[in-house]
Amino acid sequence: MELVIARNPDPDSRLPYLLRLPLGEGLVFATKDTWPRTSALYCHPLPLDAWPHDDTLDEVEKVKLRVCDRRGAAIDIVADRTRESRTQIVFTHARGRQMVFWQSPRTRKQSRPDVRTPTARAAGISELEILVDAHEKYPYKFPQQAVTTTRKALTCGDYAIMLNDRTIAAVERKTMADLIGSLTGGRLRYALADLAALPRAAVVVEEPYSKVFAQDRVRPALVADGLAELQIAWPGVPIVFCDTRKLAEEWTYRWLSAARVWAGQEATLNPEPSEPEPSTKELRAWARGEGIDVPERGRLRPEVLAAWRAAQMPAS
Repeated sequence: MELVIARNPDPDSRLPYLLRLPLGEGLVFATKDTWPRTSALYCHPLPLDAWPHDDTLDEVEKVKLRVCDRRGAAIDIVADRTRESRTQIVFTHARGRQMVFWQSPRTRKQSRPDVRTPTARAAGISELEILVDAHEKYPYKFPQQAVTTTRKALTCGDYAIMLNDRTIAAVERKTMADLIGSLTGGRLRYALADLAALPRAAVVVEEPYSKVFAQDRVRPALVADGLAELQIAWPGVPIVFCDTRKLAEEWTYRWLSAARVWAGQEATLNPEPSEPEPSTKELRAWARGEGIDVPERGRLRPEVLAAWRAAQMPAS
């Protein structure tokens, strides 16, 4: 029982290799590489007669197998060798059609998960308006949710919601490359500082945390330590890792919906005062005008602010 890799004779194909599995009469796929070493490989199913004849076969590798069994939506493959022995061919759904990926234990979390996001409205909100930063090149569209999007220049974040003309929550979207670039370049620190000024904010990453340790252009420990330091400095701005862009989009929708409900409850329980409270300078001037003794500098006693609040209440 052998797995065979050959060169794809089709010169127009973007997948340079053919994979043949000894399952039933045989399964043939066109794929990108000879083994899923650093990332899951997309496999395009081909008919059995697409496998080249012996006289035209350009064989690259032949691997003896101990196991080649189909179990549900996956084919388990165990090679008869000590290293790089276990892989899977996984049948999943993406973009409305079936897709096939060849993955190994090292890369399985990077493949597209076979999940379907719910269409139920988050937090019971009939329709949520989400502001999208005008500089966002490939924005989320939230096609399966009751969402209206409005392009607007945001002071921070890529997606935000407002209540009473005030930004109450924002999400900053990052790919792994953008996350690492902004972290090592120092921009992420300033972005988190701006986000922390909002009542609620978060950063969503469109790839799993495990990808941090698969970097070859920067030391993974440097990235992991930097992210940990940022979370200690700004614990109120979580950095959330999602496996795919689709799941990051779903998380963003539901998080912003929860923030909208929270803000509505806060506004009900703690309504804004009818008149903004004065600065220390204004409060000192008011107190002197009322004949209240206050120091020239420093903080004022709480009783002074309480007296000012009492003076603002309408007479009964």
